[in-house]
Amino acid sequence: MLPEELHRTLREKIDHAVHPREVAVDVMFLLQNHYGFLSDEALRQGADLLGLTPVELDELATFYDFVYREPVGRYVIHVCDGVVCWMFEGDSILGYLCRALGVEPGATTADGLFTVLPASCIGYCDRAPAMLINGQLYGSLNPESIDRILEELRDNPRDLVICR
Repeated sequence: MLPEELHRTLREKIDHAVHPREVAVDVMFLLQNHYGFLSDEALRQGADLLGLTPVELDELATFYDFVYREPVGRYVIHVCDGVVCWMFEGDSILGYLCRALGVEPGATTADGLFTVLPASCIGYCDRAPAMLINGQLYGSLNPESIDRILEELRDNPRDLVICR
């Protein structure tokens, strides 16, 4: 059951759209922010509000890299593996990050803090290699800067926010 405030926010967003489908991604992000990922229950709730079938909304959800259909960590780290980051040794950055956290790409740390996902491009080519953590860009990465970022996140926890 959706909290009343979230239900009201979703209803207002949908009611202001010319067609409910045009706000489907926004609805998925708001539900994901509430649940931490787009669970089957959240998918059904969103589909009902939008007048879609759960299959129709799931087809859309699986198209987007930033819609998580499985539980993710508190911090979702998208490591750019686009050609520019790759040229600046982004592949070694992904490897270093995974070794530092003790996970494979696509996995979540045992403590539930970090999920590491490769991303085809995050649009921060002028600061390659780069990564995106919960919407925050980090560039010109090296092992030392990654260690500092991870330490800061462990010391100063923030909530997962995908869409504002």
